[in-house]
Amino acid sequence: MAVDEDARWLEWVTKQFESIAGDDKEIDLDEFKTALKVKESFFAERFFALFDSDGSSSISLEELLEALELLIHGSETDKLHFLFQVYDVDGRSGASLRGLRSLRGLGPCVDSGPVPPSGSGSIDPDELRTVLKSCLRESAISLPEEKLDDLTLALFESADRDRSGAITFEELKAELETFPEVMENLTISAANWLKPPEVEQRRRRTPRYLTRAYWHNNSRKLLFLVLYALLSLLLFLGAVLQNRRGGAWFMVAKGCGQCLNFNCTFVMVLMLRRCLTWLRATWVVRVLPLDQNILLHQIVGYCILCFTLVHTTAHVFNFARLAQRGPFTLLEYLLTTRPGVGWVGGTASLTGVVLQAAICLMVLCSSTFVRRSGHFEVFYWSHLSYVWVWALLMVHCENFWKWFVVPGLVFLLEKIVGVAVSRMGGLYIVEVNLLPSKVTHLVIRRPQFFHFKPGDYVYINIPAIAKYEWHPFTISSAPEQPDSLWLHVRSMGQWTNRLYEYFRQLEGPAGGPAGGPAGGPQKAGLQSEDPPPFAENHRFCNIKCYVDGPYGTPTRQIFASEHAVLIGAGIGITPFASILQSIMYRYRMRKQNCPKCSYSWCENIKDSEMKLRKVDFIWINRDQKSFEWFVSLLTKLEMDQADEEPEGRFLEMHMYMTSALSKNDMKAIGLQMALDLLAKKEKRDSITGLRTRTQPGRKVHVFYCGSPALAKVIKAQCEHFGFNFYKENF
Repeated sequence: MAVDEDARWLEWVTKQFESIAGDDKEIDLDEFKTALKVKESFFAERFFALFDSDGSSSISLEELLEALELLIHGSETDKLHFLFQVYDVDGRSGASLRGLRSLRGLGPCVDSGPVPPSGSGSIDPDELRTVLKSCLRESAISLPEEKLDDLTLALFESADRDRSGAITFEELKAELETFPEVMENLTISAANWLKPPEVEQRRRRTPRYLTRAYWHNNSRKLLFLVLYALLSLLLFLGAVLQNRRGGAWFMVAKGCGQCLNFNCTFVMVLMLRRCLTWLRATWVVRVLPLDQNILLHQIVGYCILCFTLVHTTAHVFNFARLAQRGPFTLLEYLLTTRPGVGWVGGTASLTGVVLQAAICLMVLCSSTFVRRSGHFEVFYWSHLSYVWVWALLMVHCENFWKWFVVPGLVFLLEKIVGVAVSRMGGLYIVEVNLLPSKVTHLVIRRPQFFHFKPGDYVYINIPAIAKYEWHPFTISSAPEQPDSLWLHVRSMGQWTNRLYEYFRQLEGPAGGPAGGPAGGPQKAGLQSEDPPPFAENHRFCNIKCYVDGPYGTPTRQIFASEHAVLIGAGIGITPFASILQSIMYRYRMRKQNCPKCSYSWCENIKDSEMKLRKVDFIWINRDQKSFEWFVSLLTKLEMDQADEEPEGRFLEMHMYMTSALSKNDMKAIGLQMALDLLAKKEKRDSITGLRTRTQPGRKVHVFYCGSPALAKVIKAQCEHFGFNFYKENF
């Protein structure tokens, strides 16, 4: 830590201590655990015992600051001594090497209750196993007891260099020196485990929307919005000038009304999914922000709300002015047809009131807090009122039909085609896998006419769950997979939860669920290529469903690039699952094998279909179970690349688990070393079973050397995403 950061940190520690200690100016073990906010009590007890230098079962401020001063400003040897004392749990003599090799026969270790501050001066297998077990719990990693034994054995055999059956301080130091990054982190931030939530005060940054990088990356969208604003302004001014004899409020109402004619039609154009999917394959995608149509749809929706509010308010003031001069009251103008306002039976005011209420309700139910709070159905059903809104607009405004007729016919045609496509062929869910974190993996019999691109999405309707509801999900299978279609559905709302519970209550593979024979899909050759990770969560079924789509996404452009970086977080891997499978199908097609030997290689031939030559796949998950969603698929992708290519691996995978403590945390140093050693020994990661090592945390370091102007841009982006930026200066 920097000097000024040290001062702020020590000041924070002092304040925290004083707030917890109370009148006696000392803290006990329970108060210490509360202050540390440590998940696993083992480390809190070890740190407490080491800080309690006088053995009084309480820590004074002087004792705490003395220990922290040692950790921050002490020498490398001092910090290593502290780490060694944490691992040297008790005074038992070191176990023999024979006992280490029979580690699988050891009973569970006792690792609860306060432990003495000083041990035997060496670390035996039991102590190391106790520490690693606590490290696993602290990192929220669950491994079988056999794997814990393997980790202990790997680290112990590597560190116990004299084969004495115990690890001395010098041996631990020598082992740590083989991991330079661990030694560096231990030296730089030995007290990282006790840092406050916010140590450094955030610098005042330029708002994101005012940065040069934002304007550069969103140039098409911003240009489109400027043109949209100019068109709306021209429509407003044109209507105002045409009605300038009606008074100021009447002019404003007519100007907003003309803008509403345009916007209430344009908001529909932005949701013509089939047309937009077709346009993505043309040059238009390089000019218009087609990939941001949902965002633009939302922006136009909010503009409609603003225009309607101003339009209604202006009419109310205008009616109030007319009521003072004419035979009708304000309420008669607003709530009756007697004044004869409007071109269909004088119903403009009445339809206007209904339209105002309907539009406000649609916008309210479309808000993020409604859609993301598990009430998607509220948004879905309220949004269907757009049909009544358009019908009322036809009655309300005499010119609206002129704006609506052409886009409306295209919209109607899309709906007819969608219904026809979704009803063609007998679509059935033939297989279901219930994955961790309530993810439902659906395997659907794929019709012959169904063609899609990697990353596309569909709308699915399952009458057994909800007869009239359609929900969008990304296709997670590859287009080259001929017989089946995959969807992975995360349970986050009412419909998705009902889906998971419906299939959870069906009988397992032995019995066969209601709706079809258990063996039907297998006989048809439609079983999933991705075998279910847990047999009891695997179902064969025959459930009727309807699919509308496919619809395109920005990922359709991936094969036009030579180097792609795919970053997925959690279930966000879904579109990349389809892309990765498609990539590997194409990779296999280019792979050649020598008929005389076992040598294989991949032809480096560029074509219009596959320009991609390198893929970096980054998957970030919060917990260990989330990796099980696609671990079988990723294992296959690794097997396809078992042989190293002359030009390097085509696909590089990088796995990150954010709940796991990183190597710069004293509570995780031993565990991460053991995981590294065992991964090298078994050539397989202990957490996922992949050859790719799962990295802890999500800290990213960006190193740069070059133009100062470019450095400012990269640094701004790093600060936005919380990355550490380092610039070489010469």
